[in-house]
Amino acid sequence: MDKKTQFNIWYWVAAFAGLMLLQFFLTTGQVAQISYSEFEQYLREGRITQVEVSERHLRGNLDPPLAGGENQFSTVRVEPEIVDRLAEHQVEVVGRIEDTFLRDLLSWMLPLLLFIGIWIFLLRRMAGGMGGGMMQIGKSKAKIYVQTDTKVSFDDVAGVDEAKDELKEIVDFLKDPVDYSRLGGHMPKGVLLVGPPGTGKTLIARAVAGEAQVPFFSISGSEFVEMFVGVGAARVRDLFEQARKHAPAIIFIDELDALGRARGAGPSMGGHDEKEQTLNQLLVELDGFDASIGVVLLAATNRPEILDPALLRAGRFDRQVLVDRPDKIGRAQILRVHMKKAKLADDVDPEKVAALTPGFTGADLANLVNEATLLATRRKADSVTLDDFNNAIERIVAGLEKRNRLLNPREREVVAYHEMGHALVALALPGIDPVHKVSIIPRGVGALGYTIQRPTEDRFLMTREELLDKMAVLIGGRAAEWVVFGHLSTGASDDLARITDIARAMVTRYGMSEKLGHVALEKEQRGYVVPGSYGYGNGHDYGAATADAVDAEVRAIIDEAFARTVALLEANRETLDVTAKRLLAEETLDADALKGMVGKLHRVPA
Repeated sequence: MDKKTQFNIWYWVAAFAGLMLLQFFLTTGQVAQISYSEFEQYLREGRITQVEVSERHLRGNLDPPLAGGENQFSTVRVEPEIVDRLAEHQVEVVGRIEDTFLRDLLSWMLPLLLFIGIWIFLLRRMAGGMGGGMMQIGKSKAKIYVQTDTKVSFDDVAGVDEAKDELKEIVDFLKDPVDYSRLGGHMPKGVLLVGPPGTGKTLIARAVAGEAQVPFFSISGSEFVEMFVGVGAARVRDLFEQARKHAPAIIFIDELDALGRARGAGPSMGGHDEKEQTLNQLLVELDGFDASIGVVLLAATNRPEILDPALLRAGRFDRQVLVDRPDKIGRAQILRVHMKKAKLADDVDPEKVAALTPGFTGADLANLVNEATLLATRRKADSVTLDDFNNAIERIVAGLEKRNRLLNPREREVVAYHEMGHALVALALPGIDPVHKVSIIPRGVGALGYTIQRPTEDRFLMTREELLDKMAVLIGGRAAEWVVFGHLSTGASDDLARITDIARAMVTRYGMSEKLGHVALEKEQRGYVVPGSYGYGNGHDYGAATADAVDAEVRAIIDEAFARTVALLEANRETLDVTAKRLLAEETLDADALKGMVGKLHRVPA
């Protein structure tokens, strides 16, 4: 049977009440209701053998029985004085027996029902987040979408063409599993979608279900684990059981790292942890179900390095599909999808907007279109222009404008020279991303000014010289303060952190130090737990002498970049003064204004 009988306390209440009523009718069918006068007559005839006297009734046995077969009687108790007076006037005493069965039944049933009701109410309150009650706690909480509910296809997914090509194979298999396995092959049991947050992993999984026209079971990894031990494993079993009944189907587990974290990685080393039991059950289910029945497991994570190795081995998650940040062409495709709902001006070109948004994910681009639309709506415009998109990008990257954050004249002057230091160094050095805008309007939480650079193309490799130029641009603000005012301020704290990271990466990861040679001293720091580190610190494999050499080399690279930048700004001091005064007056300078003011700048070799 597909439907299971569920426990319900009201079934027991109804059965008990029916039993009591049946007993009542069977009992009353053997008892004759007689008048008191008949009782007196039977008493005189000697037919009454036994009498039970209560406050209101007389009950007893008759021998011989009445004509109807009743051998018991019941009548109303009457005071003897009244009977004698009535008998003198030849009045028959009939009376009526009061039926108190219902009252007696309710007198003890109502308190019981009230107690049961309060008990059920409290259980439901306590188990409110456990899937609808204590008896449902082991049921899967997966949301089931049929093909009409999914409403997402590959046409709605843009910018990840390689991932779509990989998953189209899954769609073909789900549509016709028999034909797909005619040569003896079978589809992967599990497909793991890996990529940064916001790149569209969940969307592409739903698109697979929409294209294949099959049921889609969607659940988050955190929904398996509850406070009771064994619940997660029960939910895993129930989820796969439901999917088998609806096969062909897709199971999608979002945020798999919440469920599949490597066992033994972290402070909790116990072998009976609830999460480990849930993971073990998932491993068993992946081993146990047959891929030919048409059930495919999709999962998504942005932390693949912390997943248990047993989960990623062949036969479980056989295939990993990278859903990465889109390139310029991909960003343009994503923007076209989201711009369909917006009313755009003629000057809005998805290619231009894509060029202004390097590093943006699909979620970032969706937010960008929405922010630009809101900005146009706020200014009562009829359509969204390219300026709205530029302002939305600045709002997302740099934060909200803080025009009410008033700076004293000295601070405004320092900020102006600081930002122009960044801009002039960027304009002077070759191969640096062009400066789009310089402003001394405070934005966000702590930014007192900002300089925005827009890359002309996506970059995937950088040389040592290009990294040194990038460091020079970052330290340009601090160098400008030193050249003009002869002191340093706290405004360059973020710049210092960034150039220190670049210099340390050059020494320890990229092998760009002549003193230390072509050696990778540290692994790439992902910010997450890696197997063997147990989440504590960022250890390294070199000794104290090498660590001292690394620190000295990092400092030497930064000092060299600072000295070079100071020399460049001193050689262009007149231009720095002119542009900083113009920035103080206008607060914001765009690329065209900078080109008109800045001529040929003197360059200092690296």
